[in-house]
This record gives sequence, structure tokens and C-alpha cells, in this order.
Amino acid sequence: MRAEVLETLVTGLFERAGIPAPEARAVAESLVAADMEGVPSHGVMLVPLYLERLRAGSISKATQAQVVHDGGAAVVLDAGHMLGQLSARQAVALAAERAKRHGLASVAVRNGFHFGTAGYWARALAAQGLVGIALSNTRPLMPPPGGAERVVGNNPIALAFPSAGETLVVDMAMSATAMGKIRLAEAAGKPIPEGWATDAEGRPTTDAAAAIKGMLLPAAGPKGFGLAVAIDLLCGGLSGGAITDEVRPLYGNPAQPYGCAHFFLAIDPAAFGIAGLAERVSGVQQRIRGAKRAAGNDVIYAPGDLERARRAANRAECPVPAEVIDKLKQAERTLS
Repeated sequence: MRAEVLETLVTGLFERAGIPAPEARAVAESLVAADMEGVPSHGVMLVPLYLERLRAGSISKATQAQVVHDGGAAVVLDAGHMLGQLSARQAVALAAERAKRHGLASVAVRNGFHFGTAGYWARALAAQGLVGIALSNTRPLMPPPGGAERVVGNNPIALAFPSAGETLVVDMAMSATAMGKIRLAEAAGKPIPEGWATDAEGRPTTDAAAAIKGMLLPAAGPKGFGLAVAIDLLCGGLSGGAITDEVRPLYGNPAQPYGCAHFFLAIDPAAFGIAGLAERVSGVQQRIRGAKRAAGNDVIYAPGDLERARRAANRAECPVPAEVIDKLKQAERTLS
């Protein structure tokens, strides 16, 4: 389906659910962008879930988060369980404005909701000439090393650097994969790769259904686990919001708020008395791309290049599975 058609369809669904048109469009743009860049776990497959939660009342129809603390360069927002893309948009705008005033600024968000990909928001800061960092926590999905109980989420972190060329973006969760990818595999009746997850007893599995009932494995073992804990505390700890299992399941009771927390950091390079960071970033990207290739590899990507390549390859077409389109059309009929 053409990206603009899909974006219009998703915008219309949120408008019918009670979200004003400009805000509905902002949510749709974020979700379609994820699909265009090859991250369907954070794309329009989530729309039926969002709509169900709006109907059940666990997502607020508010469009502005409340400022509950203003420390100048450190701000806390209470999102009141509104759509995560809307509170993230507000937080990014606030962080950018304060960073240009103070040199760097952070905005922590409590009582939040899923905001799409973290990289989308880090890039929004980099587009303003700032170094952008975006983090979120999730409900527990991963065990500690040697454990057989979920204690921390697959918490994502994204960093984006302005470049004289294309923005350099590092965007990753702390698990070996996102739960959304496992759900896509289950829907398609396909196995998952080894090393992605365990079953409920902590045994490694390639069965997607067993993985959904079980646990995600941290990327790089103890390293990924430790970073996930740190992100949890930066998001929920500094916002005064939820941490660990205080964050509820995204796919759980639709009437129960998700309650995640976010953290955004914006850094103005000019505040450090330097010039030419964008050119240096571009140089690093070119160095990476021009590195000697291992046998059998035709291209080397700098961070963020692969997503851009997917978007370019897709052109105006958004690669969404037929079953996802069917669910969107079913939701459209339900809202009519």
C-alpha cells in the first residue's frame, strides 16, 4: 500500500476514535515511518492495540502532557496515559528549546505510553542541529543472567548525531529482539531464531508462541541486562514514574494503563565551544562505509544507513503484510 494512503487510513482511524486531526496525523506518521524503515514491530500493526486501549479508556485522548516540574534544563512531564507519540513530540520540542538556552536539557515523562521507535524522536532532535537521545522503559520481559523470571524490560535507547551528510542514528533495544517481531513470527506461523528468547521455564526456544509466554534474552548477556536496568532507572526513576513491574503489559488488560516512562536528552554542540561536529560525524560515517569488507559482503553500513536504505528501496510503497491491512480495515468497519 502506498505510504500516503496508509498514513491517511491510520489518521482517519484515530480521528474516529476521538483524537484531533493534527495529532492523529502525527501518530500515523510515526507508525508508518517505522514500517517504511523495516521496523514493523513498531509500525501500523500496533494500531488495533492503540484503538482497543482508547476504547477501554487506558489511553487518554488528551493532546498535551502536564509540566509537573520545571528546573530549567530539567523538566518532568506527566503524560496522563496519552498517546506516546504526542507526549514525545511535546518533550522533544521542550528539550530542544531548553538545550538551545542552557546548552543541554532533559525531559523525563511519567505515566506514558508506547511512542513508536526511539530513533524517530532522537532524529527529531538531530534535525535541529542537536545531539538527541531518547529512551523508554517497558514492562519486564528479560531475566537476569542465570535467572528464570522477568525482572526488566527490553528498554530501548536511541542516539542521533547531526551530520553534514545523513543523520547518524543508533537505535536499539536491550533484548536480542523486540517482542513485536516475535508476535509477527507467531502470526505468520514461523519459528524464531535461536538466542531470541526462552520459554516460561527459562529454556531456550525457537517457538514464537512459547517465547511470548516466556522471556526475551538480553543482547550481549550481562551487558545488555545491565544497560536495561540503567535505562529503566533513567526513565522511571528520574520522572518519578513506573519502574520494573510497575510498568504493566502492553498486550495485557486494555483497560489497565501501560504506564511506561520516557527520557529525552538534547545537547547543543555549540555550548561546548566547538564547531564542525556535523562534518566530523560525516567523516566517521564515511570511514565506516569505506572500511575493508569481509569476504561475501558488498556493502558496509554506518549506524542508521540500513533504515534509510530500506526507506529508499520502498520509495512510496509501505511494505505491510496483508493480515495487518485486514486488521486495519476491520478496525475501520468497527469505528464506522
